[in-house]
Amino acid sequence: MKHPAPVELSSENMCFLISHNPTNATLNKFTEEFKKYGVTTVIQVYETTYDKAPVEKEGIYVLDCPFDDGAPPPNQIVDDWLNLLKTKFCEKPCCVAVHCLAELGRHLQKRRRTFNSKQLLYLKKY
Repeated sequence: MKHPAPVELSSENMCFLISHNPTNATLNKFTEEFKKYGVTTVIQVYETTYDKAPVEKEGIYVLDCPFDDGAPPPNQIVDDWLNLLKTKFCEKPCCVAVHCLAELGRHLQKRRRTFNSKQLLYLKKY
């Protein structure tokens, strides 16, 4: 299956790289992409599907924040995410990569219905 290229989102001093999930077979390519964009931290929002050691060996921290696919994140994960961003973006300029398993929602302007009803309700309440 061919996956779309990573999408970079930036605003002021914040930069995010959104991608589909790596596997052990594609990890070298992902690590090169992470380095190209200046990624210092990778956030996984599902169960790990690859060995984190090669990524971390390159100086890129990998943080597991799994929650149910298609569901909104639990409050603790939201709090951890916001604290991470406060810390990361107060330091030197960097990029935080985020990837999930289903890879939905990365090209929001090109894809409709990429959020499910649970996620939309969560965003409205938040």
